[in-house]
Amino acid sequence: MNNVSTLYEALGQEAPGAVSGAMPVAVAPEVPTRRLLGLDFADLAVTQAASWIARRPQGASFGYVVTPNADHLVRLSRVPALLPLYRAASMCLLDSRVVARVSRILGLPAPCVTPGSDLTEHLLREHLVAGERVTIIGLRRQHLAALVARTGMAAPAHYDPPIGFDQDPVELERAVRFVIDNPARYVFLAVGSPRQERLADAIAASGRATGTGLCIGASLDFVAGAMPRAPGFMQRMGIEWLHRMLSDPRRLARRYLLDNPPIFWLLWRERRRGRSI
Repeated sequence: MNNVSTLYEALGQEAPGAVSGAMPVAVAPEVPTRRLLGLDFADLAVTQAASWIARRPQGASFGYVVTPNADHLVRLSRVPALLPLYRAASMCLLDSRVVARVSRILGLPAPCVTPGSDLTEHLLREHLVAGERVTIIGLRRQHLAALVARTGMAAPAHYDPPIGFDQDPVELERAVRFVIDNPARYVFLAVGSPRQERLADAIAASGRATGTGLCIGASLDFVAGAMPRAPGFMQRMGIEWLHRMLSDPRRLARRYLLDNPPIFWLLWRERRRGRSI
């Protein structure tokens, strides 16, 4: 099936020339992708990606969505053993306007930018049935009431695992079991990277879970109002990272000023090689 027809299906539309009344797809359709830094990024805007996720059949086997940003991509270059976690995802979305802009400048294939925070908010506001229950791993319990009030969801199934849970087989299994025992269309994995990707992979490997896992970091904190998001003009300029760093410099200054800059060298190396790695 070609990318054009599958994209129409992902958006819930009929492709030009399609036969009316044709049998609907049984699984979420494929989407067009662009390969960059060893990953196949879905070339979909926020609304399109949300529609693709929302159209997954009720009770479908667990699949998950990853949203790598510059921090993730630099980490993957340093720890290649993490790459399979991202490649096994049902959808990989680029969450960095800086990476996209530099890629375009260098002539690299730049996919649509689909920030995890925007995707999360759009799913909850546009694709959540009133009173629907979701499952959340992570997010502090004191923020749940505000999240429910702002989105209209039912009280979620919530589990906040201990720090380092992904390195403890017993604790990791406890988190996996919670998702299995609390099935939902949307399973928000909000425990930071690479913990959430490790958890998503373990849930999928169990073969007993359903729904779509969303590896979305601090996105629920923004929706709940627990953390202020950058003004719109900063988001559009691609400097949301600056707002976040200034909001929490002790925790984030090293990430943005020391850990992330190697992304420019990685993209330049990709350009020099003249092919995706």
